[in-house]
Amino acid sequence: MARKKTITKDQILNAAYDVVATEGFSKLTARNIAAKMKCSTQPIYLEFENMDDLKEALFDKIHSYLSTEVFPEKHTGNTIIDLALNYIHFAKKESKLYRALYLEEYGGGQRMQEFSYNYFSSAVKKDPKYTELTDKQINSLHMGTWIVATGVASLMTSGIIHPTDEQIEELMKESVETTLERNVFIDIS
Repeated sequence: MARKKTITKDQILNAAYDVVATEGFSKLTARNIAAKMKCSTQPIYLEFENMDDLKEALFDKIHSYLSTEVFPEKHTGNTIIDLALNYIHFAKKESKLYRALYLEEYGGGQRMQEFSYNYFSSAVKKDPKYTELTDKQINSLHMGTWIVATGVASLMTSGIIHPTDEQIEELMKESVETTLERNVFIDIS
C-alpha cells in the first residue's frame, strides 16, 4: 500500500518563504527547507521538479503577496507616493525579506526590478492624474522614485535614518515634481 502524502506544495512554499525571509536567498536549499519542515528532502522533489521550479513558484507567491497585501495600500491618494511609502514600509517591517529580494546578490535582482516596474507602470497608468504621461516619463518616474525610495528604505533598515512618513512624502513629492518639471529622463539599462 502506498504511503499517503502528508506534506503539501503549499507547506513547502511556506517553508521556503520562511527560509528566504529569515536567512536570505543564499540559504534557499532543499536541505534548509526540509530542516525548517523537520522532514527529508524527498517531499520537496516529489512536489517540485527541481530547485529552480520551486524558486519560480516562490517568486509567484512573493509577487502575489506584494501585489495584494503590500503595494496597494493607500496613504495619501497619490499613487506614486503611496507606492513609495508601501515599498519603504515593507522594507522596514520585513527587513530581511526586503534585503533578500532587492539587495542580496542571490536575491531577485533584475526579476524584482521588472516586477516592481510593471506594478508601478500599471498603477500609474490607472491614475487619472497621470494618464497623459508617456511610457518614457513613466519609466523616468519609476527610476527616480525607485532610487530615492530604495535609498530611504536601505538607510532606514540599517538604522541610520528615521524619517517620518510626512518627511518621506515630501521627499517623494519633490522627486516626482523634479522629474516631471525638468523632463528628467533617467534610463538605467
